[in-house]
Amino acid sequence: MSYFSTHFRVVGALLVREMSTRFGSKPGGYVWALLDPAAHILLMTLIFRAIARVPALGTSFALFFATGYIAFQFYQAMTSYLNSAVRANRTLLSYPNVAPIDTVVARFVLQVGTTSLVAFVVLGTIVATMRVETSLHWPAILEAVAMACLCGLGVAMVNCVLFLKYPLYEQVFSILNRPLFLISGVFFLPDSIPAPYHDLVLLNPLVHIIMGFRRGFYPEYRAIGLDMNYLYGFAFLTLFVGMLVFTLSKKTLRNE
Repeated sequence: MSYFSTHFRVVGALLVREMSTRFGSKPGGYVWALLDPAAHILLMTLIFRAIARVPALGTSFALFFATGYIAFQFYQAMTSYLNSAVRANRTLLSYPNVAPIDTVVARFVLQVGTTSLVAFVVLGTIVATMRVETSLHWPAILEAVAMACLCGLGVAMVNCVLFLKYPLYEQVFSILNRPLFLISGVFFLPDSIPAPYHDLVLLNPLVHIIMGFRRGFYPEYRAIGLDMNYLYGFAFLTLFVGMLVFTLSKKTLRNE
C-alpha cells in the first residue's frame, strides 16, 4: 500500500511541476490553450463556408469541424505531449522514488484534463449559440474520447523508448504523423468516399474515433463503416505493446 501511495505523491508532484512548466504562473498560458483550437476551428469554418453552402453533416460548419478537430486532438495532443515525458524529466529519474512511468502518468492526466476543458468550452459555446437544439449522446462521446486517449498513450509509451534509442526514428515518426490530420476525417465524412478507397480510409483507427465522437453530436448520423470492435482491438493492442516495450526498457529510460 505504501508503494502505491508513494507513486501517487510522486505523480501529484510531477503534475504540479508540469502545469507550472507548461502554462506558467499567469493565466495567459491557460487562455492560449483555449484560443489555439478555437482559432483553428474558426479558420476552417471561414474557409469551407466560402466554398460550400452546407457542411457535410448538420447545418453548422463550426460544429462539424469542431467535432472532428477536438476528437483528433484527444489523440494527437496526447501523443505529442507524452512522447517526451521521460526525456524532459530525465534528471528527476536519478531519485529512486521517481519511476519513468510516473512522468508518463502525470502528463497523461494533465493532457486529458486540458483537452477535456478545451472540448467543454469550445463545443459548449458552439452548441449554446446554435439556433437548432442539439441532443448529445454522452456514451458515444465518452467512448470515443477514451479510445483516443488509450491509442495516444500506447503510441507515446513506445515512442518514449524509441525516441531515446533511435534519434532518427523521431524524425521518421514526425514525417509519417503529419498527414493524419488530413486523412482522418476531420474535413470529410468517410461515408461519402467511394469504394475501394472507403475501405482503405477505414483502416485508420482515428477515422473511427472521429466518427464515434460525431455520432454523439448528430443523432441522425448513421456512421456507415464505424467498427467499434476494430477500434477497441487496436486501442488495447497498442496500449499492451506500449506497456510491454516500456516495461522491458528500464535501462534505456533511466540511461543506465
